[in-house]
Amino acid sequence: MFVAASTRCFYDLPFDQACSQITDLEYDKLEIWLEGTGKHLSPEDVGRDPDGFVSQYREMTRITPVAFCCDTEIDEDLLEGICKAAKLLRITQVTLRSAPLGTPFNTEIDRLRTCVKLGSGEGVRISLKTETGRLTEDPHTAIELCQAVSGLGLTFDPSYYLASPLGERSFDMVYPHCFHVHLRDSTENDLQVQVGLGSIDYSKLISQLARHNYNRAFSVDFIPERTDLETRPLEMRKMRMLLDSLL
Repeated sequence: MFVAASTRCFYDLPFDQACSQITDLEYDKLEIWLEGTGKHLSPEDVGRDPDGFVSQYREMTRITPVAFCCDTEIDEDLLEGICKAAKLLRITQVTLRSAPLGTPFNTEIDRLRTCVKLGSGEGVRISLKTETGRLTEDPHTAIELCQAVSGLGLTFDPSYYLASPLGERSFDMVYPHCFHVHLRDSTENDLQVQVGLGSIDYSKLISQLARHNYNRAFSVDFIPERTDLETRPLEMRKMRMLLDSLL
């Protein structure tokens, strides 16, 4: 198990500057956040020209990439390109969003089977982020998706189950299906609070995952609209030091 930082934490900066800031904060592993509306990388930046992106990345930074996270809907061609880039960078993890609530279950199953097949062809694991407003909002449904699609896993974000509109969700059942983890400090009423003021029991979380032989990343993933830019460097250092002490 190891600590990484998502470039989402520096959503307001261009990608190269985000990488530089994360390196300065003494993180040595990186999750590459892909979105389509801001200064950051879009899925098209990676998926349309995987070889070109990989060359640019290697010239830009030496920090080790460990995962991609797609924060927007992508088609099969883009996913295939992203998985090719992942293979070239020796990344084995790509996170996707599940379909919105209300999407027919069988429709989502068909989509996810295609996604997993594309990932498997490049040696990449595909996982769904657990989040409010999506089919993974309820842990039971999230697990049903994994059981219905062989090879599919979850990117576990405990904040969304702790502060769920459905009430606090038990997430013990999620641990066996975890491929990746997103972390920040949270309470039952707030998805993101200052490190140390939240309710997440990191020690218990890590212990439970270890029981299921989880040996992958804990990625620090701050929410843009809830991040104070002035205290961000301090909060990221605190989060890294906390996780390092537990690992």
